[in-house]
Amino acid sequence: MIPVDGAFILAVAPRFSGKYAAAQARIVSAISSDFAPTLDSYDINTRLRIAHFMGQVTHECAGFRTTEEFASGAAYEGRQDLGNTQPGDGRRYKGRGLIQLTGRFNYRKIGEALGLPLEDEPELAAEPLTSLKIACEYWKSRSINDPADRDDLLEVTRRVNGGLRGLEDRRNYLRRAKTELAAIEGIVLGAAQGGATIILRRGSFGPAVGEAQTLLNAKGFQLTVDNDFGPATELAVVEFQKRAGLTADGIIGKNTWAALRG
Repeated sequence: MIPVDGAFILAVAPRFSGKYAAAQARIVSAISSDFAPTLDSYDINTRLRIAHFMGQVTHECAGFRTTEEFASGAAYEGRQDLGNTQPGDGRRYKGRGLIQLTGRFNYRKIGEALGLPLEDEPELAAEPLTSLKIACEYWKSRSINDPADRDDLLEVTRRVNGGLRGLEDRRNYLRRAKTELAAIEGIVLGAAQGGATIILRRGSFGPAVGEAQTLLNAKGFQLTVDNDFGPATELAVVEFQKRAGLTADGIIGKNTWAALRG
């Protein structure tokens, strides 16, 4: 399980001041210790899956400053497709959750999945940890791990949003998440190997990847220096390791770094 927590969330999310900063701090602190295990329970547990989840959720919940839509919900009044059949259902079942749950029918459905009385007590959906689980249930129901595994931002966004609204915002958060995950992975794997060496593998992202790509180019490979450890970089690493007499596993660890820099 990748150890993502409140510090990781705040490294990806924008920072605010005043009441919005206080709201963000309240939400993030409430889910920090449960963030990694909750994602892991929904198989959102690889670098790409976590990065794409963060890219989407950070946009959807306005940078973790709210678990409830800012509008009143009146626009949903009478929406039969949402199951809003009773007077006041629009406001009662307004959007709540890190990915917003909307409408009586959806509150009932997700409530049953989580074992919570969300239809009878819709305000529970705005509780931070519940709001995280709602986002994970949404993610699971639409099989969003599949396009995340392909690093397909457009399809991930379509499955979350139904279109491509806020695409650049989502892309920026995705990049931040990849960078932070690369740093976390480097610290964890480096510590496991008895040193502080940054360990890179497919899916890693950030300046260290760019350095490795530059060094590989100097060794005769032709890579775009884009800070993204994709399949082309992995193939180049494997080939370089073979030439250098190293274990050809496509992972840049202490020995491969030394050979690249030598």
